[in-house]
Amino acid sequence: MFQVRIHGRGGQGVVSAAEMLSIAAFEEGKHSQAVPSFGSERMGAPVVAYVRIDDKEIELREPVLEPDLLIVQDPTLFAAIDVFAGLRDDGYVLVNTSKTPQQLGIADATNQLPDGHVAAVPATELAMHHLKRPTPNTVLLGAFAAMSDIVKLESVFKAIQKKFPGKIGEMNVAAAQAAYDTATAS
Repeated sequence: MFQVRIHGRGGQGVVSAAEMLSIAAFEEGKHSQAVPSFGSERMGAPVVAYVRIDDKEIELREPVLEPDLLIVQDPTLFAAIDVFAGLRDDGYVLVNTSKTPQQLGIADATNQLPDGHVAAVPATELAMHHLKRPTPNTVLLGAFAAMSDIVKLESVFKAIQKKFPGKIGEMNVAAAQAAYDTATAS
């Protein structure tokens, strides 16, 4: 089973990202589940969502405590919570930033990960360019497809278009493609 934990802030589409990632896996015939975890938080409060993907039925319903991959939609969370708690030794980290791990102050947490398992993508910048809104969720799903073999980019596109039909979906697909291209170039 592949487990993902998505960290962000209210209003960044954390829950929607989890749903779309789950749908992308389902598009490929896999079993998947998206689990949001939030209370009465307001816009800007820390939010986390979980995704599980497997070839067989998933019976777990609890939070993901040992993620294979972390998606961090807001790097200011590194100073607020222990984002890396439970990350597997061979795990992946995908961060919405144009900064290096050293500049973010997370090099100690990421240096032990295998080469190619840490990616920084300026998702908010790409979202502003393609969507005219600072929502990094769909953008980071494109980067996720580039750094793992869990779901294909085409499946991410289908999931995005189901969530956002029409022109908005097309714009989000373009943003996800740009992130995919950025992540594969690094």
